[in-house]
Amino acid sequence: MQSAALIVVSGERTDKAWEGRPVDLRVDDHPNPIQELKRQLKVHRAYEHMNRGDLAVEEGDMAKARKEYGAAEAMFPGNMEMKYWHAVALANAGQVEAALPMFEMIFKKNPNWKVLTPRLTKSGLLTVDAKELERIMAVGGR
Repeated sequence: MQSAALIVVSGERTDKAWEGRPVDLRVDDHPNPIQELKRQLKVHRAYEHMNRGDLAVEEGDMAKARKEYGAAEAMFPGNMEMKYWHAVALANAGQVEAALPMFEMIFKKNPNWKVLTPRLTKSGLLTVDAKELERIMAVGGR
């Protein structure tokens, strides 16, 4: 077994070390640590796109958000979490029609996302009204 690490620092001094390290990945005791490090970096980059998508939603720029979410999903087409939060962001932005086919596909692939969905309204992570939630819950069977 071998290990590898990839640390990228910003080049600007900071008192908070974690802020000065945009990438800090480690692989310990792996038969092929470089290959695993490449995989982890790809995951890291995909979640950077997700984070930029979330920021774009906060700024009201849904075109940019969809682009960023789409970039993340293109990197990991089988990742339901990325698709799910994209759908939630669309629904929260009043684009339930665009989100419904996504929710349907996600719910069919993994019904646990359907169990989670109504819980998000209670925590404020999904801000649709009762009628829109009913429409979302009606897709994908069960």
